[in-house]
Amino acid sequence: MSKKIESHLSENRIFKPSREFSKKARVSSMAQYRRMYKESIDKPAAFWAREARELHWQKRWKKVLDWKPPFVKWFTGGRLNVCENCVDRHLTNGRKNKAAIIWEGEPGDKRILTYHQLHQEVCRFANVLEANGVKAKDRVLIYMPMVPEAAIAMLACARIGAVHSVVFGGFSAESILDRLEDSGATAVITADGGYRRGKIVELKTSVDEALRKYKGVKRCIVYQRTGEKINMRRGRDVWWHKEAEKASSSHEPKGFDSEHPLFILYTSGSTGKPKGILHTSGGYLVGTYTTCKYIFDMRDDDVYWCTADVGWITGHSYIVFGPLANGVTQVMYEGAPNYPDFGRFWNIVEKYGVTTFYTAPTAIRAFIKAGDKFPDRHDLSSLRLLGTVGEPINPEAWMWYHEKIGSGRCPIVDTWWQTETGAIMISPLPGCTPTKPGTATLPFFGVDAAILDDEGNECSADEGGRLVIRKPWPSMLRTIYGDRNRYRKTYWNDYKGIYTAGDGARTDKDGNFWIVGRLDDVLNVSGHRLGTAEVESALVSHPDVAEAAVVGRPHEIKGQGIVAFVTLKEGVRTAQTTDKILKGHVAKAIGAIARPDEIHLTPALPKTRSGKIMRRILKELVATGGVTGNITTLEDFSVVSNLQKNLKK
Repeated sequence: MSKKIESHLSENRIFKPSREFSKKARVSSMAQYRRMYKESIDKPAAFWAREARELHWQKRWKKVLDWKPPFVKWFTGGRLNVCENCVDRHLTNGRKNKAAIIWEGEPGDKRILTYHQLHQEVCRFANVLEANGVKAKDRVLIYMPMVPEAAIAMLACARIGAVHSVVFGGFSAESILDRLEDSGATAVITADGGYRRGKIVELKTSVDEALRKYKGVKRCIVYQRTGEKINMRRGRDVWWHKEAEKASSSHEPKGFDSEHPLFILYTSGSTGKPKGILHTSGGYLVGTYTTCKYIFDMRDDDVYWCTADVGWITGHSYIVFGPLANGVTQVMYEGAPNYPDFGRFWNIVEKYGVTTFYTAPTAIRAFIKAGDKFPDRHDLSSLRLLGTVGEPINPEAWMWYHEKIGSGRCPIVDTWWQTETGAIMISPLPGCTPTKPGTATLPFFGVDAAILDDEGNECSADEGGRLVIRKPWPSMLRTIYGDRNRYRKTYWNDYKGIYTAGDGARTDKDGNFWIVGRLDDVLNVSGHRLGTAEVESALVSHPDVAEAAVVGRPHEIKGQGIVAFVTLKEGVRTAQTTDKILKGHVAKAIGAIARPDEIHLTPALPKTRSGKIMRRILKELVATGGVTGNITTLEDFSVVSNLQKNLKK
């Protein structure tokens, strides 16, 4: 029986950057990319030292790289302040009065913060934290809506050397409790609430519930966003605005060691216990700064918008630290992409003249399902670059994004990376890389990516295996907080001295990397190992399909059968697109081996509030007919009950 992941989909459409884009780009030809990439792999110390020198160091490093697998140190002996690099240095380089954050709340309220104003707010809040007993290396849990104060809180923690741990504002009290207990946090920064689809999300209430069981928090600082009445416990809870009134807007940034912990961000673990991914200061900042500069081809007149939440790594690296280190103007938006309708994102693009738009394939497929009428109502001509993040994008969604949103003229950077990697690892460079719909293309500078089989041999083109990184990179995680053994076992156990990403992948004949799905989502059908992403992509390539999710179910003969959940585009009737038609479509696109055993047509898939499909729920539904796990992060609870009813029919 083959242990290799098979790949059957082929994609031959190629899109080269326009001559106009390439002419102005930082990396303008494949020859330049190959030259820079070769140096970054052969002489990483020279390459990364040159990039790091563009940032401000209070003390220069003695050694660029200290690698004792699986533990690494970058820029050893160097001292810097991450916040100073994101805010202070722009006050003297001509960006003082430039907009740093253009913010829009879901109800329509707006604010603009220049770099000068952002500096004042961050300094003021750094003083608030210190006045409330927070000091360097203390852990601070942040549970906020998407308001500028979320970024201000993160930057203020970095300024004083406190270690922040941001929890997505859609997570439950139980999730907050898990993270408080694991990190040993002594302070919480939250808000009375936030807005989502016209409703108030009660954030402080969830914090209160967690703090009834966890007694280690000495201070809870509360930002007033909604004005709702909340419980304020005397001696522990204080209002952000009242504390800020007493604080100075001046604060001196102290330098911290390059390996000083910057943040802990929790990601789900196979055991059910969240993994606290620890990132440190110097290497992480160099990684996010450099990837922003080259992959988004950032320039001073850009208006950049990453639609993620700060509760995810995308929000850390590509809302807070990377873009601000580059001195860019960026948009922040508080609410849902479909409030009051699916025109909201395109309205924001038009209103603020967004030039760079970075979003998730899940959102793109939701826009496709909603129909072209929403983008058609808006002028999107300001856009010059598009990006995707979070999961592989299927080719048909890529093509819609390219043609409908980018009008066929905007390069698309399809980025692969993880919470653990800290920064983008595989991506096109928009001025030089020929792109194919659905592939993240080539490794970024310093990223020695490969695909290995179970014995550690490098796979041939179109032969699926495990995606690995063979050399250290600056923004890599340093450990799992409080559990070095779990860090070793999770990421470094498959091959000696090599990082295993946990994703299945393949390369094509041009060397492009195709992610075929998480290794634990690989289907084993009659001895053939198939990536779920390929089957989903085949389904979505049917013109009537907006979105699909595929899971395995035990099968007496084949080992696993394929069960697909499919959402059709608006206006498509189930009578015209039957499961028989869709099964035949998959068989034609991939082969008979990938033909789904069952297809369930459903108006919606179970998703988190960040838009990720919860395949765990689908797996449990097809295996047992019910759901017993935690579903508090679901966007719409009715989706699960509807699926249960349909499966019982």
